[in-house]
Amino acid sequence: MARDPWAYRDVAVESFSDPRTGLLRIRPVAGQAYATSMRVHCSRSLRDPALYPAGTRFLIRAKLTDRAGGAPYLYAHHGDAVKVLAGRELASFLDEYRRRRI
Repeated sequence: MARDPWAYRDVAVESFSDPRTGLLRIRPVAGQAYATSMRVHCSRSLRDPALYPAGTRFLIRAKLTDRAGGAPYLYAHHGDAVKVLAGRELASFLDEYRRRRI
C-alpha cells in the first residue's frame, strides 16, 4: 500500500533524556498543535547520542496515527529526510507555523 503524502506534515521535534530510563527520546517542540508529551515513532538514528546530543532539534515529516485504537502518536517514516534545526531556523519555523494557522 502506498503512503498518502497528504497525511504527512512538517513537525519540529527535539531529543530529550528520559528521566525514567536515561535513554534519549523524541518529542514535539512546544508551540505546535501537538502536546510535548506525545510519543514520536521515527528513525533510531535520531535517538543515537553519538550522533545527536540531547536537546537537538529536527524537522521531520510526520503524520498523526494510532495503533488499534491506542493513544495517538506521530509517525515519521525511517527513510525520509530529516533536517537538524538551529535556533533561528526553529524560531522561523514556529513563527511560520503560527501564521499559517490564522
